[in-house]
Amino acid sequence: MTDWAARIGWVVGLLLFVALVYWLMREGWKWRGTLQGDLPELPTAPDDPGEPTLTMSGRYHGSTTAGQWLDRIVAHGLGTRSRAELTLTAAGLDVVRPGATDFFVPAAALREARLDKGIAGKVLTEGGLLVVTWEHGDRLIDSGFRSDRAAEHNAWVEALNSMNNTSTTEGAER
Repeated sequence: MTDWAARIGWVVGLLLFVALVYWLMREGWKWRGTLQGDLPELPTAPDDPGEPTLTMSGRYHGSTTAGQWLDRIVAHGLGTRSRAELTLTAAGLDVVRPGATDFFVPAAALREARLDKGIAGKVLTEGGLLVVTWEHGDRLIDSGFRSDRAAEHNAWVEALNSMNNTSTTEGAER
């Protein structure tokens, strides 16, 4: 025979425990956003960004503090994973995210690009993630992207790094 009262009690207790854990995770996410409240608003794309150098469709996996691949940034929607359309122009990198906040990284803020294997909450094979380092306010940020066609990553790394070298060289000559 089955003791239905005890079984129902355990099921209700388990459901309450799962709800508590979910609520605590949500509160932690909101608290992290509050702690990162000093991060300025994200820039938007200029009206005329120029001709696209490269375009890519894929996924945005999140942003972290540069060099600290587990320190996720959630302020201003940067922690929200989503589909993404990237467009690189002479003006900078435009990130369009359906269902999430779009943002623009001006060319002067781009620092480097590299292939990596992970960013907060997402680990792939070696070189499976395009990581773009950029400056926002007084903070360096790493943003992780994965193209629908991973073979495009190398072209993006070369284009972003040559763009950074050109702007650094021009700045040094002044």
